[in-house]
Amino acid sequence: MPVDRSIVGKSTGRTRVVVERGPVAVFADAVKDSSPLYRDPRAAEEAGLRSIPVPPTYPFVMAHWGAFREIQPEAADEAGPGMGEVLGPLLAQGGLLLHGEQEFEYQRPVMVGDVLLGEGRVVDAYEKESGSHTMTFIVVETVWRDDSTGESVVTTRTNLLVRK
Repeated sequence: MPVDRSIVGKSTGRTRVVVERGPVAVFADAVKDSSPLYRDPRAAEEAGLRSIPVPPTYPFVMAHWGAFREIQPEAADEAGPGMGEVLGPLLAQGGLLLHGEQEFEYQRPVMVGDVLLGEGRVVDAYEKESGSHTMTFIVVETVWRDDSTGESVVTTRTNLLVRK
């Protein structure tokens, strides 16, 4: 069964997050980065920063650590199908979901205290044959904007693959 390209352009939803100091420090520990910049406000200030910055790959997890239910956009349920609807049919066929790659394009640093609104969209879907398996690739792009100014902060591209 060929990949359903009708999912390209579909929204994967909107998420508002608060970037908090504790999760940033835990993430820095998890990626083995001992820099005091990710833990100590004085170290960040001495480096000329307005707050503690996040490690470069932190946007991959921030929707899981800062998306409090009470701050979500009112129309979140109407924003689009969400990842469940995009990936559900593939996983229902017995596929194995894998994280293929991740890309981050920063317009400015993400800092502790930021409130960001992310809007995701499927930007590509394609298949490749690999031995006896078919690999379906779903590329999702999320643009994270400063919630108060609308300024673009970071764009992430996630390549998920489902092996059938």
